[in-house]
Amino acid sequence: MVFNVRESNRVIRTEFPKKVKEIKNTWIPMSDGTRLSASIWLPEDADQHPVPAILEYIPYRKDDFTALRDSLRHPYFAGHGYASIRVDLRGSGNSEGILYDEYLKQEQDDALEVLNWISEQPWFTGGVGMIGKSWGGFNGLQVAARRHPALQAVITLCSTDDRYADDVHYKGGAMLASDMLWWASTMLAYNARPADPAVVGDDWRDNWLDRLEKTPPFAEEWVKHQRRDAYWKHGSVCENFDDIDIPVYAVGGWADGYTNAIPRLLEGLKGPRKGLIGPWAHEYPEMAVPGPQIGFLQECLRWWDHWLKGGDTGIMDEPMVRAWIQDSVPPQTDYSFRPGHWVAEEQWPPSVLADTRYYVNGAALLTQAVATDAIQVESVQQHGLHAGVFCPFGQPGDLPGDQRNENSYAVVFNSEPAEAPVEILGHPTFTAELSSDKPNALLAVRLNDVAPDGSSTRVTWGLLNLTHRNSHEFPVALEPGKTYSITVEMNAIGHKLEKGHRWQLAISPTYWPHAWPSPEEATLTIYPSEHTFLSLPVREPKAIDLELKPFQQPETAAVLEKDILREAKRTRVISHDVVSNVWTLDDFSDEGARKLHVNGIEYGSTNRNVYTIEEGDSLSAKVQCDWTLTVGRDDWQTSLETLSIMTADQKNFYLTNQVIAYEGDEEVFNRTWKTEVPRDLV
Repeated sequence: MVFNVRESNRVIRTEFPKKVKEIKNTWIPMSDGTRLSASIWLPEDADQHPVPAILEYIPYRKDDFTALRDSLRHPYFAGHGYASIRVDLRGSGNSEGILYDEYLKQEQDDALEVLNWISEQPWFTGGVGMIGKSWGGFNGLQVAARRHPALQAVITLCSTDDRYADDVHYKGGAMLASDMLWWASTMLAYNARPADPAVVGDDWRDNWLDRLEKTPPFAEEWVKHQRRDAYWKHGSVCENFDDIDIPVYAVGGWADGYTNAIPRLLEGLKGPRKGLIGPWAHEYPEMAVPGPQIGFLQECLRWWDHWLKGGDTGIMDEPMVRAWIQDSVPPQTDYSFRPGHWVAEEQWPPSVLADTRYYVNGAALLTQAVATDAIQVESVQQHGLHAGVFCPFGQPGDLPGDQRNENSYAVVFNSEPAEAPVEILGHPTFTAELSSDKPNALLAVRLNDVAPDGSSTRVTWGLLNLTHRNSHEFPVALEPGKTYSITVEMNAIGHKLEKGHRWQLAISPTYWPHAWPSPEEATLTIYPSEHTFLSLPVREPKAIDLELKPFQQPETAAVLEKDILREAKRTRVISHDVVSNVWTLDDFSDEGARKLHVNGIEYGSTNRNVYTIEEGDSLSAKVQCDWTLTVGRDDWQTSLETLSIMTADQKNFYLTNQVIAYEGDEEVFNRTWKTEVPRDLV
């Protein structure tokens, strides 16, 4: 019998086809003597009836920070006949060693040894699948490219195949001020937490101090590599898609920061592959907002049962791509649900897409090109403050607000109202003939949906550092006054423009705080002609759309029991000092505090990110990220404070990072790193 509890629209499974046992901590030895900490969920009879395995391999602390999340999925997989294994990376959580950076070769090498270890277990029958969101989605692809014989399939969520083009560091060759330092500060704080004495023993304090001393601020390395060099090529599986010869299921959402990898993976990989794109933010589709949520864990089982058990689930008989076409909606900074409908494609790129072009003319988007006067596009530093966060997780305030708040700081073009609904699926692009009055300049592009009442909802956006117009690896400064032809690719999207709505194109040389400002304020000149146009991938409805089977109801296992010690809250405030002309975006999140019943661990955190810029001064840009974290149990209590600051002048970026650690009330560590990095056409 299977007992279900309904929570909102999600079914909580408390019994499964297989009874489940959990091994809370297992040490997996590496060849250099380092031990990685793993939790394992197994069918109780796995020793007598061995099973395939599913591996999740990430640095986010399985015994506290992700324990609640892990409890929703790993027991679910185990209950359906898999060994579900959750491993903390070297240098994170209760695993030994130091985590020196993202996606190092050491991380991949360790994964291969984990796969060796799994292959030797008595409960293992052969066949491992890797699953992961974000970091775990990245390294699932990276490990697949290493071709371990035990790894037979991958589900990658909210990830990328290209570490330079589509991650939190750079976009279109422009540095992401909004996320470069924030994510580095996050990992600086996360890595500074100690292992649990109840798991690692009396050496916990020495190991903690060693971790504090040796773990570097990741931002220092990221800022040093401003071009798409060998540092970023490592771990970017797009360098050679042929390295991956096992089946890949790529999953994401339009509200996420990582959707662009899915079309590239579908086009570039040669083996069996599927793509799924919903309206979701950076979360698993059975939980993610905006809805609709789907029965994603059942979808995973269909994938695993096909590739790891040889079952006939029918999943590979279905279309290669399934995507949600979002309806026009009023602009909001969060949605619980995005209305729309599912469509399907048998291949990527889709077989039939119309390249529909609109040409700029004055303030209009026209269907025919007309040569008119050149258009000046000036820098306004506060443009972009209403862009939302780069990678939404589904929190209130994450999404871009009404773009009327931005449009007065950009040059805007509007189409005529649509005479009938229009659907797009893919990458809109903006191609232009332009010049710049400075040798270093950006171009930010927004595509909006304007309702009859004038409200403007951002559909998608793109960014290009114009010195990277021909190559991210070999940028070249602009010659002021010279005309160039450039193309900005916007993020992939599925969207339906309703009858009576207008397409709106907005362009600017600034997009703060997503893009770090150019060293000098630039003015761009756009030359309207047949060579300056917006291109939309228009899709007509297909019969296959009507044949799609609905997804099942969302299901998970029961979440671990916990006490809420402090409720979570968030504020995101944009302010303007009219005396100093300084604009400030203050984003504060109290992620709350919890106590887990299973191990007594208490943990919590707060994070404040402040972005400031003075209108008229691109060198005034400043980002400051502060974290406080606590983790402890009974008399064992630890806390951390981190500070990260980034500024720049015309020649250099300046980084400050500080970590202060406490055991109880005693300060046990205090270190500040200061780094100066030359600007390289960024």
